[in-house]
Amino acid sequence: MSTVPERLESLIEGELAELSDKRVLSHIRGMLVVPHMVLRDWDYGQPGQQYPCWFVLRDAQSGAEIAYCEHGFGPGCPWGLVSSAHEPEFRHMGMDSGWFTSFLDAFFDSFACVALPIWKVIKIDADRTRTCLTAEGAWESTWQRVYELRNHDPSGRYECGHDIGYRKTAT
Repeated sequence: MSTVPERLESLIEGELAELSDKRVLSHIRGMLVVPHMVLRDWDYGQPGQQYPCWFVLRDAQSGAEIAYCEHGFGPGCPWGLVSSAHEPEFRHMGMDSGWFTSFLDAFFDSFACVALPIWKVIKIDADRTRTCLTAEGAWESTWQRVYELRNHDPSGRYECGHDIGYRKTAT
């Protein structure tokens, strides 16, 4: 029987096998840490209730961290954006909007991916058709272009996104 760290490393490797973009793979691999457990407060139960969260990724630049927890929002959404800060106000699991069904969904919703130059302006039509309007670029400049388009075309829907190939899990 494998240990929790080995199992988590295996789960992450399984998801990373779905990525073909070497920039993203390298970026993620540079932030992975040996899984280690930290107790986190569960705000939706009894006062003082805590669950073990296994931290697996840390981005020193943004402070973004990803943990795995089978309790609380897990097992349905076991991958969470959490803080390893030691101050009591940061030692909680957070809200459901910060928990995901897959490691990659958590990564692409975190600040850890912002440094990658993978961002495109995407127009979303009423029928939900997504059309990339720009080449890949930096996060900040892509958002600047999104805001320009939203101001110029208030009835249009424009987002900052990527088309990195992986199977996004429906939430």
